[in-house]
Amino acid sequence: MLDHVVVDADTALVMRTGSVPVLATPRVIALCEEASFVAVEHELQPGETTVGTKVQIDHLAPTATGHTVRAEACVEKVSGRRITFTVSLNDERGLVAVGRVTRVIVDVDRFVDKAR
Repeated sequence: MLDHVVVDADTALVMRTGSVPVLATPRVIALCEEASFVAVEHELQPGETTVGTKVQIDHLAPTATGHTVRAEACVEKVSGRRITFTVSLNDERGLVAVGRVTRVIVDVDRFVDKAR
């Protein structure tokens, strides 16, 4: 779980994904991924991390700058190295977004080598 105060840099207007000064969907996705990462990082072995592979998000309500959102991620299913999370984002008025995030456990060194 993590809290975040929405600032201008988080808005659709600044991120160029829309023309309104409210929390942008790409930022919603990033917050849900961050919550998923944080939810399991303490369970990983040294040299391991998780990387995102799939995101399914319904962005349901706008949030203006200055408001605080809370991202939560709960492990829904573990299948080998694949972890599926149920995620939600809320502000003081209620549900802002809901969905699923899938992440895979990888060895950091091998993963970075593949990217080169």
